[in-house]
Amino acid sequence: MGPFFHGLLLALGLILPLGVQNVFIFNQGAIQPTIKKALPATITAAICDTALILLAIFGVSLIVMQYDWLRLALLIIGVVFLLFMGFQIWSSGANPQADAHSKPMSAKKQMIFALSVSLLNPHAILDTIGVIGSSSLVYSGTDKVIFTITCITVSWCWFHGLCLAGRILKKVDTSGKFLRMLNKVSAIIIWITAFYMMSSIF
Repeated sequence: MGPFFHGLLLALGLILPLGVQNVFIFNQGAIQPTIKKALPATITAAICDTALILLAIFGVSLIVMQYDWLRLALLIIGVVFLLFMGFQIWSSGANPQADAHSKPMSAKKQMIFALSVSLLNPHAILDTIGVIGSSSLVYSGTDKVIFTITCITVSWCWFHGLCLAGRILKKVDTSGKFLRMLNKVSAIIIWITAFYMMSSIF
């Protein structure tokens, strides 16, 4: 298998599952008044993924895995943040009448949340290191560059496509009922992720 198709399949395999990061980006596409207003979230998430992929492939992040205290700290911070974020998303769809008057996230808040859901999930970080990082060891030179660029390109295309899908859903679902239901499901997925991470601590 060539480095392009190898990178394509691996990146898709890691990014496709409905995780916290995907839920957040999709919601921003649906909630923001225009697709342009959701760009801070999508670009920040894509940059974070790019950084993780580069760290994984060039081995720098392997140093972090050697420190148990750092991994534990990341897990605890991640659990607390995910519980909070789940509550925020659940509440955002609780009152249909309030939705019309609620303010979408500012660019700064989008970037902070995107950074958090991208970098405060130790399992996602370890998956990137374990799968993409270890897979890149079979390549060198030009092949390694092709593999790296492919993984990064998939990430950027995916997040922007996900945001666009959220925007399309908003136009189709004019009543907002489906979006409110999606918020509930999203919150539950985030809480399940938090409790799964919590089980890794004990």
